[in-house]
Amino acid sequence: MGGMSQLVKDVARLFAGFILTFGMYVMLHGHSRPGGGFAGGVITAGGFVLLILSYGKVEGLFIPQQIAGRWQALAVLGLLLVGLLGLVNHGSFFRNQPFPGDWPAGSLLSGGTALLSDLAIGTAVWMGLIAMFLALAPFRRTAGEE
Repeated sequence: MGGMSQLVKDVARLFAGFILTFGMYVMLHGHSRPGGGFAGGVITAGGFVLLILSYGKVEGLFIPQQIAGRWQALAVLGLLLVGLLGLVNHGSFFRNQPFPGDWPAGSLLSGGTALLSDLAIGTAVWMGLIAMFLALAPFRRTAGEE
């Protein structure tokens, strides 16, 4: 069993839930409020780093480094597809397109493809920071680990 004491683990798990929820909120509402994909991705990655630091690399690693790299690549590909969607439909790269329907200002779908761009950027930043943290952070090995 690695990581810190049980009290630290419980408090980290409680705060990580709030941090992850807030990070997703910032990503989802970035088109109409301060924040956006980059800020939401950094906040969400911070929640996962908190869990990894408190639980240790073996127990707290909810996203392995290889999977984080794949999700980052998929998010960048999704961002490229959103940009190409604007090019195909309106003739300019990343042109914002509204979702079908009449959405009131400030609602989740009122930003059109800006919502999809924020989610793609947030996921790319989130997974990139997790992968960088795992690659750069030194972890102690215990007797049972390889």
